[in-house]
Amino acid sequence: MSSPVIDIDYEQPAPQGSVCDTRHAWARVPAEPSPHERIALKEHIRRLLRERNAVMVSHFYVHPDLQDLAEETGGIVSDSLEMARFGRDHAAQTLVVSGVRFMGETSKILSPEKRVLMPDLDANCSLDLGCPVDEFSAFCDQHPERTVVVYANTSAAVKARADWLVTSSCALDVVSALHAAGQKILWGPDRHLGDYIQRQTGADMVSWNGACIVHDEFKALELELLMKEHPKAKVLVHPESPSDVIALADAVGSTSAILNAAQRMDASEFIVATDTGMLHKLRTLNPGKTFIEAPTAGNGGTCKSCAHCPWMAMNGLVELANALETGAGEIHVDPKLGLRARVPIDRMLAFTAGLKNGQAPGSLVTGIGAA
Repeated sequence: MSSPVIDIDYEQPAPQGSVCDTRHAWARVPAEPSPHERIALKEHIRRLLRERNAVMVSHFYVHPDLQDLAEETGGIVSDSLEMARFGRDHAAQTLVVSGVRFMGETSKILSPEKRVLMPDLDANCSLDLGCPVDEFSAFCDQHPERTVVVYANTSAAVKARADWLVTSSCALDVVSALHAAGQKILWGPDRHLGDYIQRQTGADMVSWNGACIVHDEFKALELELLMKEHPKAKVLVHPESPSDVIALADAVGSTSAILNAAQRMDASEFIVATDTGMLHKLRTLNPGKTFIEAPTAGNGGTCKSCAHCPWMAMNGLVELANALETGAGEIHVDPKLGLRARVPIDRMLAFTAGLKNGQAPGSLVTGIGAA
């Protein structure tokens, strides 16, 4: 099966004076197998996983086939850090990461002794692409007094430049604790998430000017019109979305938080402003509820909601089978770089574990970051 190349054009909101220009990116569209081929491929992959002592970890945004297959074979579907942590703790010697490249790198950083494979190494992320380490390091050098906090959606090299790593589920807690400790923050790369955290915490923050090409496209005006059509629907929004979209939300949070909100909230209808790959798990866990895609286009748009990452869509059954058969798509991280990148990851993991154990947030950040 061939995988044709399509061009993905998007505006990269680079900081003033930056030499970063990633406005043109591309993605392959995996060939869609027939129903008969799908059954055969899944059985073939199950056998290869057993033979290779491998386990699958998949993100919520990839094709439902890969989400289901991960769970059916003893793996998980989760967010990026939980994927990496699960792989680290699992006995399998090979991890198969269905997602985008920074997720594979994070798994390799936490499990350097294991083999990490991906269906397609060219599956990227606009936040990662839009935050090259040289330009980001120069930005950090302009603000040496600030503690560098980076989002998980970054390369191993950018993580290695950071003091802290955060996910959307713990970013508020980490930044709140740093702010309470009197630290000023340099944030990267998602400006919408950074703005949301700054508004919630009051922290002194300067931010790298990046954005996710999926969440950046949600439209508040169109969302308001959709809400009028569905007046009883609750609105669930990922904080990588624009502030005027976040302002309309009944719940704002990470992929895991959105899942939890949909299960606990007293509503039968939900409008969801995140990647549409998320709808598979939402519908599976909530069979009696209706989930509606939030709009990314206005009147005259060719589609009302096109909220699906083109790089997440590069993960397919054919590519997954090929990676297991041939070893193609193996992730490599320089060991010295991996050790440096692991420092902010381990800090975040220790912080979140400490919070669960009832430790005071301030005690978990003392002495870590810029002086």
